[in-house]
Amino acid sequence: MSETTALTPIAAMRGTLEKMKPDFQSALPPQIPVEKFIRTTLTAIQMQPELLDTDKRSLLGSCMKAAQDGLIPDGREAALVIFRTKEGPKTQYMPMVGGILKKIRNSGELASISANVVYEKDQFEYELGDYEAIKHKPFLGERGKAIAVYAIARTKDGAVYREVMSVADVEKVRAASRAANSGPWTQWWDEMARKTVIRRIAKRLPSSADVDAVLEADNEASGFVQREPIDITPAAPSIDNPGTPSRLKATIDAQTGEISEPAASEAAA
Repeated sequence: MSETTALTPIAAMRGTLEKMKPDFQSALPPQIPVEKFIRTTLTAIQMQPELLDTDKRSLLGSCMKAAQDGLIPDGREAALVIFRTKEGPKTQYMPMVGGILKKIRNSGELASISANVVYEKDQFEYELGDYEAIKHKPFLGERGKAIAVYAIARTKDGAVYREVMSVADVEKVRAASRAANSGPWTQWWDEMARKTVIRRIAKRLPSSADVDAVLEADNEASGFVQREPIDITPAAPSIDNPGTPSRLKATIDAQTGEISEPAASEAAA
């Protein structure tokens, strides 16, 4: 084939995706037409042509993982993100807020779930106690800097779950990611903050295999680094030495920033 008739990189990718059509169709849920998935994927690559410079296996593998999770890489449900590695640039499929919310809503356990970022000019009230409540009135105009992020979920039996995280809380989670200073955390901070609070509240919600799979895919894409156990000092002294507080081992959940304290039986071991 001469240079004048050689396929452009995007045309070659279109041909490759078409060849993978039977594989995509087998992986996708019935409600997502394979033609729509391929068309949206190709559009995502056209809008970010740098993806064609990444490892081809990682790019095609990311497309297949998105199909298996039933998410379209349209930037709302999922995205194809470039990560720099020692071996060269690679593509990683990353579930986005819309995709995670979609899977949680489709699990059949919830009546509704939402997550929002709070800015310094917004009106925001968060009340704990017997009657927990969140009131948020966004400012219409330039809203200033982000100060918090929250999620609210309602189950079909009427239970309401609320989670609020400060920007400092979100930044602790960001610091546990290998891509803390690049990629999605620098491009879509608001999106990543909303995902962070959704991940935290999801630990308290009824679970499903589909939701767990998407959260695991997000964990892999975010490149979270598991923190080493840390020493914490409880308020009460130890039984063996009443005058000296005991030192317990606790771990930080890299995905949510929460500290998991060991039970008393673990401390005594």
